[in-house]
Amino acid sequence: MSKTRNFVVLFSTLLLFWILLNGSATTDVLMVGVAAALLISMLFQEGATVISELRLTPKALFTTVIYLFFFSKELVKSNINLAKIVLSPELPLKPGIVKVRTRLKSRMGRLLLTSSITLTPGTLTVDLVDDWIYVHWVTVDSADIEGATAAIVSGFEQYLEVMYG
Repeated sequence: MSKTRNFVVLFSTLLLFWILLNGSATTDVLMVGVAAALLISMLFQEGATVISELRLTPKALFTTVIYLFFFSKELVKSNINLAKIVLSPELPLKPGIVKVRTRLKSRMGRLLLTSSITLTPGTLTVDLVDDWIYVHWVTVDSADIEGATAAIVSGFEQYLEVMYG
């Protein structure tokens, strides 16, 4: 990805957030926003390349919307499952740390994957080393890598791969 494209994406993103946060597009607000976005974009051009990793294709943007629905569904489902465990008199816990593999190569895709895992109740990302993610799982359903990857990672990954690669 070119430096110019990174700069433009970062500048545009910052300016859009500035306008949304201010709730106004008056001349003075825009002037301050453009100046701030320009300064930040020049200072952090190299460090903010993760923002520009999103594929700006219609398919990727549509997949982003679908991902939000999928994540919401998984969040509700995990909350219900964890509530059942906590409210159960026998407290059926089988905690452990499992090793799963990701196919994602982009930094932003991996960040969203590990964050999604952590935000889903019952799982917590402990570490990310190369293609391997170590996850604390409240109820280890599968200790083997393929089974754990299918249960924890695959659902999120299918969307993130389209969005970020």
